[in-house]
Amino acid sequence: MQIHLDGKLVEVPVGSTLAELIPDRDPRCSVAVIRPAPEKEEKTPFIRIVTNRGEVIVEAIDLESSIPELIGEGHLRVQWVDRYAVAFGPFRTDMKPARKSAPYDRGDVILGCGGYDPSRSLLVFSRIRHIADHGGAEGGGILGRVVSGRGVLDIWESGDRIERIERVVRWEDRTMSFTTTDGGFMLEDGMQLITHIRAIAEGVKDGEYNPSVARSVDHFLHAVQEGIFHVDRATSTYIRSCTISSEEVELELKRPRREGSITVRTEGGSEGCIYIHRIDIPSSLLHTMVGQVTHGIELVKLAQQGETICIRAAPTYLDFIGMTVREAGTLADANGVTPVPDAEDPERLVIAQSPETTLEILASRTVALETAPEERIVAISIADEEAPMTAQVFRDITGLRYHRIGRMPIFFKFEDTILFKPEMKSRLSIMPENTPEGEVPALSLGMTNEARRGAGMVGVRMTDNSEFGPTGEPFEGTNIIGRVLEPEKLQKFKEKEIVYIREAVR
Repeated sequence: MQIHLDGKLVEVPVGSTLAELIPDRDPRCSVAVIRPAPEKEEKTPFIRIVTNRGEVIVEAIDLESSIPELIGEGHLRVQWVDRYAVAFGPFRTDMKPARKSAPYDRGDVILGCGGYDPSRSLLVFSRIRHIADHGGAEGGGILGRVVSGRGVLDIWESGDRIERIERVVRWEDRTMSFTTTDGGFMLEDGMQLITHIRAIAEGVKDGEYNPSVARSVDHFLHAVQEGIFHVDRATSTYIRSCTISSEEVELELKRPRREGSITVRTEGGSEGCIYIHRIDIPSSLLHTMVGQVTHGIELVKLAQQGETICIRAAPTYLDFIGMTVREAGTLADANGVTPVPDAEDPERLVIAQSPETTLEILASRTVALETAPEERIVAISIADEEAPMTAQVFRDITGLRYHRIGRMPIFFKFEDTILFKPEMKSRLSIMPENTPEGEVPALSLGMTNEARRGAGMVGVRMTDNSEFGPTGEPFEGTNIIGRVLEPEKLQKFKEKEIVYIREAVR
């Protein structure tokens, strides 16, 4: 059988299953399945145009003048581009130019030509509504309209190319298309499978990087660095993932949200959530643009609430914190970046990096690494099950939510007690949770909750105590959030010093 796997044609034995075709597939991730059209409907009006910047689906107006047969194998390059349209070509046709202007809407696909010469015909994609003479035939020469992947129209530029053109079925019809995670699913000849979505971050173009969107893009790259997008909400206009919600994200780039656009919400209860848009909608002051889907828009449109889909985003999220100098060097080299550690010892651990964000690092092609020896990093455990809300706050204020190593400045050190005062965000609240009873064991890590004035203070005691929590507050004002696992390291720190912490491997 022949199967279209993520746009590539592969041959498999009759009776093959999804697991046999893709044995290393992440079983959590849904795969979009598009059944082959019935034989009587084999010739459909839908055309997939694959370019080096992403894919678009075009619905042809006239089946008898289909785009694939019109221009052959493709491999056309951008001939010209402006704010109104993008033209690929040239190729030869026998069309007759009307030599007059015509009106076009966004997404119109036009057969035009350069200099009214049919031997220099062009495939023109309209970016916005406009009136122009593109060298088309009488009536404007419109061949069809882009019905999927319109966001790709906005990122094409000089040097881009069409790599492949093929006819597809109407995959929006859910009787012919759906998602599955079943490895035993039986494949059919001619079936199309989309296993993941690919995305390119804003600020990335032809090997150049624009740091003006670095903060919001880093939020996106961090959220999907494990290659997972959990759909916690699916509507007619978007799918959403809130794996790192409640994070402050600034509005860095306001643009219309085209199909396949990826945005981050900047205000409200869903602040920090990642949105992938299914259709074109206007821009919003509550959404900042962070990326664009370049493959797998079918999977975006078919994914249902509660499903998980695999995502591959470029560039790679660059977080060196928590790595050894040797490991950081390997990651930096793989991304064309020169690492500059403050010490040569390859086993020292990175505790800070400058620049901080991926786009800034890639733009400068260098990263300064602040390091510390292993004995300066204190291992802790965090009680996620017993105190989930406080654990999240703790990771926020120490940096453990974003990096493998966090930091806590020592505020006070006295006999068996050490107090820390991480910088609190004003809007964070610490409700009573996992408050102790009877006795607090030695080395318990506690945080003062909203019942006391010093909310957000973190502390640890080296001895058991049956009266007060680790921060010196009564039990009702103390949330137990974890435990210090390496007290001998912690004892060596002095007041005003910063203690570097990491979670123990579970």
